[in-house]
Amino acid sequence: MTSPSKGRSGREYLAIPGPSVMPDAVLQAMHRAAPNIYAGEIVDIAASLVPDLKAVARTQGHLAMYIGNGHAAWEAALANVIAPGDTVLVPATGRFAHGWAEMAEGLGATAQILDFGKRAPWNMDQIAEALRADTAYKIKAVLAVHVDTSTSVRNDVAALRGVMDEVGHPALLMADCIASLGCDAFEMDAWGADVMVAGCQKGLMVPPGMAFVFFNDKADAMRRAMPRVSKYWDWSPRANPEEFYMYWNGTAPTHHLYGLRTALDMIHAEGMEAIWARHTKLARAIWAACEAWGEDGLLELNVVDRAHRSCAVTALRLESPHATALRDWTEQNLGLTLGIGLGMAPPGDPAWHGFFRLGHMGHVNGHMIMGLLGGIEAGLSALGVPHGRGALDAAAGVIADV
Repeated sequence: MTSPSKGRSGREYLAIPGPSVMPDAVLQAMHRAAPNIYAGEIVDIAASLVPDLKAVARTQGHLAMYIGNGHAAWEAALANVIAPGDTVLVPATGRFAHGWAEMAEGLGATAQILDFGKRAPWNMDQIAEALRADTAYKIKAVLAVHVDTSTSVRNDVAALRGVMDEVGHPALLMADCIASLGCDAFEMDAWGADVMVAGCQKGLMVPPGMAFVFFNDKADAMRRAMPRVSKYWDWSPRANPEEFYMYWNGTAPTHHLYGLRTALDMIHAEGMEAIWARHTKLARAIWAACEAWGEDGLLELNVVDRAHRSCAVTALRLESPHATALRDWTEQNLGLTLGIGLGMAPPGDPAWHGFFRLGHMGHVNGHMIMGLLGGIEAGLSALGVPHGRGALDAAAGVIADV
């Protein structure tokens, strides 16, 4: 005799902050035999991706594409402009800023970290003070994580550029938009970012495997002044390929190109402003529900001020061990996978079980978010975790614009 399914029939829902939900059309585009990598349609597809990716990034600058994840994008960007002995300034609001700093140190740079904790955005006065103190201009770049996926803090990149200009510091402004691109509003050129890095597995809705580095002429001039750059990471031939293989310094990620072509078609059909508006509304629905649960319960949004919350990911606090228990319950009983609380406490610390995250990026809509929230409420009730009432009504009201 078979055991009960515990409600897990049907499609499972991966509600983690990347990889995001993949559209069926993207998966279908990738489900094909391998193409010729030397000629034919794959060459035309690759060339067509460049202007469309720049449109998502809102830049007229340059683009280098890599086979890799977000960490690969970090290293690719650094390898082109940071030499051993250089210094980078890293305003940190979560684990991923520290990760980028560690990547810089691995390349022989010194990382000067300004740690603003896990719940608040950058303090511009402190950043200005650090830049003013660098009278010798040892700082070659500011590594700025737009949205830190671990904490869901969203930082003001445009304001940071304003501080750098006011101080008159010549460092590059390098932005990490791995979590935010295609979800939270980002304007590379208008906001004054010199370099921006991203991956394909979040707002771009493609399985992990492609990384992107966007850069302007100022950054490219620093690249040309470098004593040496790894041939693999060098962005120059990738951004200006004389032959097709130079896009990736070898074999192309063929099936990802088909998937990304379809994803970009979907993105541009909807329009970037519409995509930003959709993510904003769905994020506000999640916040409304979480705030209602927290009124008479244990749940707490990690970022208190809505103005500093990402519209792509929401980090939550739920007294240990309830967060892990909730994640286990929703996955085992509903097929709903919630994100772990990454970087909020050491893995061996019991406090680690008091954090979780919700990914609401890319291919999501209102009924999916209502299902996600309904699953969480079912889990809180099943586990007897104290929580406020009216959460689903609050979320529905946001989505219904009432």
